Amino acid sequence: MGRKKKTLHDYAAEFSELAVKRHLLERGAAGEAAVVETLYCTSCQLPMRVRRDRILEHLSSGRHYRNRRLLRQHGLRAPLLLSAGPDVGTGLPLQLDAPSLLSQPSFILAAGTGTGYGMVPSPPSCHKPLVPLHPASAAAPREDPTPSTSASRPSALAAFHVRIAPAPSKQAGQREPVPEAHDSPVPTARHSSGIGLALFGVGLLNKALFQSLLEETGCCLLYVVEDQLEEVERAFNAEFLAGTRVLRQQDADIALNDQRVSGAIICSPPEEASEIVINALRAGKGVFCERLPSFDRQTAEACFDEADRCGRPLVCGFYKRFDPALQFLYKKVRDSQALGRIHRISTISSIYPAASLSFLKTSGGIFYNAAVHDIDIISLLLGESAPDTVFSLGHAFCADMACLKDADTVAVSMKFPSGAIVTLDVSQHCTKSCDQRLEVHGSQGTLRVDNQNPLGITEHGTSVSIYSQTQADRYRDAHRELFRHFLRTLKGKEPPAITKEQFLWTIQVAAAAEQSWRNGSAVDLRSAAIDSSVIKTEIM
Repeated sequence: MGRKKKTLHDYAAEFSELAVKRHLLERGAAGEAAVVETLYCTSCQLPMRVRRDRILEHLSSGRHYRNRRLLRQHGLRAPLLLSAGPDVGTGLPLQLDAPSLLSQPSFILAAGTGTGYGMVPSPPSCHKPLVPLHPASAAAPREDPTPSTSASRPSALAAFHVRIAPAPSKQAGQREPVPEAHDSPVPTARHSSGIGLALFGVGLLNKALFQSLLEETGCCLLYVVEDQLEEVERAFNAEFLAGTRVLRQQDADIALNDQRVSGAIICSPPEEASEIVINALRAGKGVFCERLPSFDRQTAEACFDEADRCGRPLVCGFYKRFDPALQFLYKKVRDSQALGRIHRISTISSIYPAASLSFLKTSGGIFYNAAVHDIDIISLLLGESAPDTVFSLGHAFCADMACLKDADTVAVSMKFPSGAIVTLDVSQHCTKSCDQRLEVHGSQGTLRVDNQNPLGITEHGTSVSIYSQTQADRYRDAHRELFRHFLRTLKGKEPPAITKEQFLWTIQVAAAAEQSWRNGSAVDLRSAAIDSSVIKTEIM
């Protein structure tokens, strides 16, 4: 007689950290029900291949050890597995090699407690969810191991509990509708149409861009990819996330492989962004990199080359060139030649509120977080790629900034081949309101962009500010227009406004300005004084 083949339950009984997960699946036009079972690791919430060598390899891996240690360290128990109910039979065949069952699931953060959080697996990625989606009120009672700590508002991700609720019993002849495209409990009109987007990174998400995501009706956010899941709960409310699936970074391929996703919004630090940019482009997605794709010239150039090769747009977040006031100034200076030959340009950019230290560590400091946007505007107004000479002075008035060996106030002077002299004053030491001004002096006159506020009152002095304006408030329209520009590139209506050459020259000038500040001497870009391969200067 042949050897008896082990079942999923045999493996679950043999290995204490494995369990059998059951899904209710509707098939065919008649809506007949079937049960699909998969073998899962309860610590990692990953589907397992029914092979002893693969099981032992996983249980001895560092990944499994870390997940098990985290569960024990925070006093959490493994998430509850699904049950199709006692009324459904179990003697059904199972095809273990089905791709939809072996794909790694995402993890959804339930409302956190003070000491940790519970992770609940979302259904595998497929066109129809394995469990019919029902309102929470219709689902069978289920104990929530991690109740919300907020009494004033519901947890933003608590709505995702209904994704895994057991299907309620149905009367004969009845059939519950199964959503075709959305892996969400309550699809809303906002997510039913429009351009599908995936957001990578939430902790560094700009507030103005976040507002554009909330207000724009021509798109729908299908995925949020973020390892720090509490950031997702803090940023978005449950209503907005009704049609959105939250993934860990390790499951990003689920979003990139979804054909409904046309564009990827990347808010990750430049050190991490380049890999995501290239992966998204190769998956056929257009990319909006809210910050810099990379500090490294060759890596940044590779991102743009990959966009050209794949035929997909790559839009970078130089938002100031989309500001309505600066666009009007550009038309006067460049198209109308209203000022004649440009002699001098001066900018003042005091940021309020100041960026956090953790943000500055990942964004490259004041030159790459703030000055780079003014450099882009100057090059645009002059129509020249880069200056001949750059000289910078700077100081750290904040002790924490001094510890980072970075400055919070800098002055950058540049001379361009046309003879134009440019001065940039950039500060993150503004205490009352952001200060954003720009003056262009030409042979035939001067144009000036002043601070904008709804009161229309110009204030001088050191008393309490009449109107406190943040950086996000001042450039809300600019971020909105930049985001809409990205959506138009996805539709093929226009090419990306920021070209590869413009981006590379801009960050090279920023690198020269930082190098001048650190070395205390002017940098001559004509003699290639800085390394053309690595742009970012190391912060010791």
